[in-house]
Amino acid sequence: MPRVTLETLPDYARYLIAAAEGVAPRYPTTRKVRLPRLELTAHLGHGVLADALSHAFVEAGHDQPELSMCRIFIAHPGIDGIPEPARWGDAHFTEHGFAKRLAEAGLRGHYFHDLDFWQIYDPQHCIGVQLMASADAFPPWEPGAPLRAFLHWEYAARGMRLTHAGTLGIEGKGILLAGSGGAGKSGTVAAGLLNGLDSVGDDYVLIDLIGGVTARPLFSTLKQDAQGFARLGLQQRLTAQGPLNWQGKHMFHVDDIAPGPVPAMLDIVALMVPHISGGGASSIMPVSRRDAMIALAPSGIAQMPGERESGFRFFSELTRHLPCFRLSLGTDPAEIAGTIEVFLTRGAW
Repeated sequence: MPRVTLETLPDYARYLIAAAEGVAPRYPTTRKVRLPRLELTAHLGHGVLADALSHAFVEAGHDQPELSMCRIFIAHPGIDGIPEPARWGDAHFTEHGFAKRLAEAGLRGHYFHDLDFWQIYDPQHCIGVQLMASADAFPPWEPGAPLRAFLHWEYAARGMRLTHAGTLGIEGKGILLAGSGGAGKSGTVAAGLLNGLDSVGDDYVLIDLIGGVTARPLFSTLKQDAQGFARLGLQQRLTAQGPLNWQGKHMFHVDDIAPGPVPAMLDIVALMVPHISGGGASSIMPVSRRDAMIALAPSGIAQMPGERESGFRFFSELTRHLPCFRLSLGTDPAEIAGTIEVFLTRGAW
């Protein structure tokens, strides 16, 4: 099995793209997904990831300007012509050094060394390869937001950014919910959807800062832990429940609980940092831009490989665009949704 070092990394990255593209007719299946301003074509084998690509996205309409295209090859040995993944050969591996070396060659990429799982992307030619040791040798979070890293690199090249945040809105205006795992983002989004609000995502959304702040949907999946699932009454509403995900959470889709079609976008008017207070009533109070940045940036940068410096600049600019608030969450889902609806309809920002 070959070993790759920082010195040989760009050559190996280009080799992987050429090898994956060279056997394009041999992939068992192809999936096409229409996303905001982007048509994604994925070549891959049958199985969990193919199923995820069929159900994990909110597909955009056909009346989009500036539609670009990208191709991703999800490859593994067993597809004729695909090599075994290489292993890291230097004494030490650092994600920052890896990303910097690729960026110097005009490429993007990520290496998950526990699985010899490679993701390489050429933003100039909009083509990438995800090389795995076998058809199911992917990190456990991959099916919930498949090809997230590639979408991040493609959109970042055009000045937009995948952001680890939730959203809620009404009549086209919305809020961005920022915080680390367990802060209450997903539960707040589900509470809002169950009580008449809209959302363009509860975990990852596409943010654009041109002409204001807009959020667009990419992934359709929602998740809730067992306690939140019961509190929201989702057992009765979602009769067909699949297995728990890698975090032990229930996974379902926005269409299962949304009051209507997912909006094409929301104009974001405020950033909120949710906090589970345990009190009876929810409240919204101003919070410093610094605290909002701490809630928003670390997870957004850590979960999107590469582009670290540009990420801090982007999130700093985002918090300058938006008023920032602390959302102390009560215990009643309908009351939480009502508090947010009043904020939005009264223009309280």
